[in-house]
Amino acid sequence: QVQLVESGGGLVQPGGSLRLSCTASGRTLTSYTMGWYRQSPEKVRETVATIETNGDTNYAGSVQGRFAISRGNDKYTIYLQMNNLKPEDTAVYYCNVAAGSLRFNWGQGTQVTVSS
Repeated sequence: QVQLVESGGGLVQPGGSLRLSCTASGRTLTSYTMGWYRQSPEKVRETVATIETNGDTNYAGSVQGRFAISRGNDKYTIYLQMNNLKPEDTAVYYCNVAAGSLRFNWGQGTQVTVSS
């Protein structure tokens, strides 16, 4: 049973940066297209960024040029570097598989709040 644990969120001012981490237990993530998702109370969960097994990345238009997804060398971790954060980036951020119908159990997510 794969468990995903997200961390690194917090309160940051507009224009600030955060680096989120997602660590898996029970299985390496190198064989999966992985993604970062976010959800705020007034919106449905949306895909923010994905990274394929070959390293190709894709981003939602709203974060293109500001966010960067990457894999850790340990094969169990996915990162999301978030720069130039905006209030509309406020949400709970999750990671999970991002291709096909397979999804691991969702973690608790990590709260990102962008506010002055």
